[in-house]
Amino acid sequence: MERPEARHQQLQHWAQGAIHRHFGIDPGVVQARSLGGDASFRRYFRFFPAMPGLPATLMLVDAPPDQENNPAFLCAAEEFSAAGLHTPQIHAHDVDQGFMVLEDFGDQLMLPCLQQAQTDDDMGRVDVLYHQAMQALLLLQGDPAPSSLPPYDRALLHRELTLFDEWFCAKMLGLELSAGERSLLNASWRLLEDAALAQPQVRVHRDYHSRNLMVRPGGDGRLSENQAPGVIDFQDAVIGAVTYDLVSLLRDCYIVWPQADVERWAAAFHADAQARGIVPSTYSVSDFMRAFDLMGLQRHIKVLGIFCRLALRDNKPRYLLDLPVVMNYVCQVAARHPSMAPFLSWFRAGPMPQMQARLTQISLAEKTP
Repeated sequence: MERPEARHQQLQHWAQGAIHRHFGIDPGVVQARSLGGDASFRRYFRFFPAMPGLPATLMLVDAPPDQENNPAFLCAAEEFSAAGLHTPQIHAHDVDQGFMVLEDFGDQLMLPCLQQAQTDDDMGRVDVLYHQAMQALLLLQGDPAPSSLPPYDRALLHRELTLFDEWFCAKMLGLELSAGERSLLNASWRLLEDAALAQPQVRVHRDYHSRNLMVRPGGDGRLSENQAPGVIDFQDAVIGAVTYDLVSLLRDCYIVWPQADVERWAAAFHADAQARGIVPSTYSVSDFMRAFDLMGLQRHIKVLGIFCRLALRDNKPRYLLDLPVVMNYVCQVAARHPSMAPFLSWFRAGPMPQMQARLTQISLAEKTP
């Protein structure tokens, strides 16, 4: 693999020509400031052209083609934009090298806005932010145009769930699952897969939460929370369950809300989805909430595996800090569904307390001089 510094230089050299070709203006030598990366292998850079005829800032992306599916990013960007979502405009791209020049939405993620509103006990502001995010999601789901996105089928759902087996249980905790435990997990995974596949199928962002939604500047240049959010990191989009993105948004791994508020927002979304024909009139709010819960379990069990993989394989231990929230979601939601009782009893008796002890051990090790 090429050194990051070499990739950075190649990206900047490529961007100079790409910007010239797209805008008809030579930006001169491109020197872009690193913004780091995310949970993937992509890296982001901000470029300040500082010349008439060019945007004030541009986002440069290094997405190594051997590790990132860049054609999928371009496909999803086209479909999401056509549906009416505000995704970054793609000014230029080179799929073979894995380089892109994108519109820059700035730095204001929705998460800190929600956190500040939570601190201020300003639920009116929270309601506005979630209303805008849900309206954008309804646009995506309600778009009748044919889609070329891949299906969120049983094979993919199952592969995601087994990340828990591999990375949470085996590699993080060192557990050797017995035949009985594997049978229990397979039965639980089958139940969650069936629930997801039985839902109305729509376009799914697959990571629709407060760290992938951005508050954009309004016409006066100031940030506006009363307009549709900027939507990023949609490259894993699929056709799947109608509740998947909603539960990602409302049971966010990075901010927690009272169950009553989650149910209120989800019920409002259900009503709007019914009015738009996204879910049939026979799909009651109780049906929807059961599907919402079970879809959330699939997502959060998968995330337990993903966060451990990010820590162990990708050297991103900060994601371990979010494991307690995700484990609590799993327990609270599974407790409402008798079909998940065997899994919940097993999880509470063994893996969960073992992970809590492991996190305490990691924390103590970090504090030791």
